[in-house]
Amino acid sequence: MSDNALFPKGAALVLGASGGIGGKVAEVLARDGSDLALVYNRKPDAVARIAAACPSRTSTHACDVTDAQAITRLIDDAVAEHGRIHSLIWAAGPLVEQHFLSETPIEAWRRAFEVEVHGLFALVSALLPHMRDQGGGSIVHLGSAGHLRWPDRDGLSVAPKAANESWLKGIAREEGRHGIRANSVLVGVIDAGMFHELMAKGAFPPNWVEETLRMLSVKRWGQPEEIGYAVSYLASSRAAYVTGQQINVSGGFGL
Repeated sequence: MSDNALFPKGAALVLGASGGIGGKVAEVLARDGSDLALVYNRKPDAVARIAAACPSRTSTHACDVTDAQAITRLIDDAVAEHGRIHSLIWAAGPLVEQHFLSETPIEAWRRAFEVEVHGLFALVSALLPHMRDQGGGSIVHLGSAGHLRWPDRDGLSVAPKAANESWLKGIAREEGRHGIRANSVLVGVIDAGMFHELMAKGAFPPNWVEETLRMLSVKRWGQPEEIGYAVSYLASSRAAYVTGQQINVSGGFGL
């Protein structure tokens, strides 16, 4: 690593790279100098387009994070391609249908936790030995600004991400001695990806838009690259003494 490099040799493993936010996070990381291993579940074409636009060395990988063998193959393939995984970026997750908690189907609740919580836990557990052997690494989780003020009908996103926030602090505590850091970016309403899909489905009526904008200090929706800037900082050497923390990128939601 050169004196002015933000990242060591190797790649950032970006889960959810086919999404509107995950893809932009990948682009920011690439511009800041990181090689990339981009991971998708169902959208290879979207990841291929992002890979083609990135200025760094980039590979693409398919993985279902609910499959332990698929996770092992993913890590083996990414390490074989890049030599090292210096950061894990978690931007994955299924489309979050909007339900009040009292109306949330238990099957949807279980699925959200299976992917977001158990999937991330399995991935981190499988990756820790590699990061220890390499002298450290960074884990950056995309959480929710709803942890700080509950957003009605968004429980299938907020609750699993809040569970991740809890145990990732344990990773920060236990693995810091190995040079491994774990932090989160709390994501507000971002004008990309899932927000567009849910708007098209009518999940956010005009009164929701008006009420949410009133709760923002910065009176606009966030842009996906603004999440990318926070992720890149936390993954980089500039945050080498930062662990177990949250950066809230939500325009002051709920202040």
